[in-house]
Formats: sequence, structure tokens, C-alpha cells
Amino acid sequence: MNEHMTKKEINSYIIKSYLKDRSTQALIYVFVVTAFFAVASLYAYKQVIRNMLYAVVITLFFGGVMAAVDFVKYREKSLTLFWTVHKEEKAGYLPYEKSLSGRLYQKMLTDTEQEKRDLLTEYDEKKMNMADYYTMWAHQIKTPIAALRLLIQDSGADAGEKKEALIRQQLEELFKIEQYAQMALHFARLESISSDFLFKSYNICGIVKQAVKKYSVLFLGSGLSFHMEEFDLWAVTDEKWLSLVVEQIFSNALKYTQRGGISIYGSDKEGNCKKGSVSYVTIEDTGIGIRQSDLPRIFERGFTGYNGRMETRSTGIGLYLCDQIVRKLSHTIRVKSVWGEGTKVILGFEQDTEVRKP
Repeated sequence: MNEHMTKKEINSYIIKSYLKDRSTQALIYVFVVTAFFAVASLYAYKQVIRNMLYAVVITLFFGGVMAAVDFVKYREKSLTLFWTVHKEEKAGYLPYEKSLSGRLYQKMLTDTEQEKRDLLTEYDEKKMNMADYYTMWAHQIKTPIAALRLLIQDSGADAGEKKEALIRQQLEELFKIEQYAQMALHFARLESISSDFLFKSYNICGIVKQAVKKYSVLFLGSGLSFHMEEFDLWAVTDEKWLSLVVEQIFSNALKYTQRGGISIYGSDKEGNCKKGSVSYVTIEDTGIGIRQSDLPRIFERGFTGYNGRMETRSTGIGLYLCDQIVRKLSHTIRVKSVWGEGTKVILGFEQDTEVRKP
């Protein structure tokens, strides 16, 4: 039986099961009646068949009454067990058992459920402790990062050209450390981010520009060309979490692009460049691309693919994090890529047509 069966189907199933479960008793009854007839015939009783039929009829009557009572109890017990199966905690809903074996089975189930509850409680506590630790670690590491940034900037105040290049590289690596720490913090909060959302109507082009400005230190040091077209798109979203998605896409584009450049533009549904009012934002790079065999799995947690095996720093968390955030924001994310030619990441939004644009 399953929870989607109708009442009629459930009753039919119970009747078939009852007949099957009681088939042994029915066979024993037929065997005993046959034995009585056989023994009576040996003594050559007069009218033995008719006299024995009286006994058989009486036995059938009382047997039928007992079978009806037994079926009612069987049905009630089966229905109770059926609904108990679909309850989270089963032991408290089990029917009363008179037999010792039945009570022992219920005791085993009760102990198993208690053990399950204890394990879940322990797991929740460990998970909460880990999330608290990630949060604490991410906040604490910001202090030495900020101090190190100030020291690097102070040491480069009167530096020469060679030293300035070295300081720029140090700042780039420091920025990456800061981003990894930030990712750990966001990953720890992933399951509860809905409570952190602050939905408003935002200019998506403005959010993308802020992310570009934040990543300017890496853009300048990469030697890649950069091009961004103005586009008109207002949508209801959460600025902080959408910025995280855009920044992660930038991080991947910079990591896997050695020559060429990165372009950002508004696009239509097919990903074609469009300057007017749009519903999609496309971030395109000329990097190594993604193999077609890897594309269906790029949003899976921990999946690094061929590129990840070549790039040892890949964790397989970035795109998974983007996908989860975008889903919770009710936006969309798609990836188009040709191996060796580059990648397009297309973010889709439902436009806020009622917003008054300044």
C-alpha cells in the first residue's frame, strides 16, 4: 500500500492480504473436516454424510462469525499501521499488542526511533557549531587582512616602478584571500540566506558596475581587455547576494582566461547582444571554455570537471553557490561554452516595469 491509493483500493488490498494471511487456517479447517468424514465412513455410520454436514454447517457458522470479527480487527490494525508508516514518529501511533512478540517489536521500534532522534540532534548541533565556526573565522580573518592591506599600501607610498609591480601582485593575492574568506562565510550561511534577503528594485547595471570596481585590481593586473556596454534593466533582487554571484562569475572568468578579454552586455533570451531594455545580462570571456561533457554538471556541488583537474585551486563550490543563490532570488543562470573559445554566463531577470527610473 502507498499513500496515493484510494479508499476502495486500500480495502481491496486489505481483503486480499487477509485471505492470503489466513489461507493456512482455512486449509487446516478443510483437512480436519475431511478427516472427520473419513473416520466416520470407516465405521459405516448410517446417513453419515447428512449427520456430518450438520456439524460442518454449525462449525462454518461459528467459524464465519469468528472470521468476521477477526477481519474487522485485522482491517483496523492494518489501517493504523498504514497511516503510522507515513508519520515522522511512528512508535506513538502503533496499535496495542496483546502478544509478547508484538510488544517486543514495538519496543525495538521505539528504541530505534529514539536513537534516530538522538543522532539527528547530535548532527544538528555539529552543523550549527560548524556554521558558527565558519562565521567566526570569516569575521576574524578580516582584521589581519585589513591590517596587511594597510601595511602594503604604506610600504608602497614612495616605491619605485619595480616595487610598485610587486606590491600590486601582493594586493592581488590579498584580494583573492579576502574573497575566499568571504566565500566561506556565504557558504556557511547558504541554507539560511532567505532570512538575510532584503528585496528592493535595483538597477542591475549599477550592481554589475560595483562588482567590476571591486575586481578592478584583478582586471588591471590580468592584462586582459575589458568592455562593458550600458544596458537598461531594473529588477527586484537582493543587492548583496546578487553581487556575490556576479563577483564569482568574474573570478572564474579571470581564472580561466589567459588572453583576449571579458565583455559584459545586456542580451535577449538567446544571449544576443542588445543595448536597449533587456531581461538578461551576459558576461562573456575568451578563456579556455568548458568541455561539452562537463556542461550538464557544472552547477553540482564539488564538481570541478576537466578545468578543475587542470586548475588545482578549483573547489567546485563557486558555481554551485551561484546556482543556489540565483534560485532563491527567483532569477536564472545559464552557461554556454565552446571548448577553447570561451564561455558565456547569462543571468536572467524578471523586469520591474513599475519602477520609476531616475
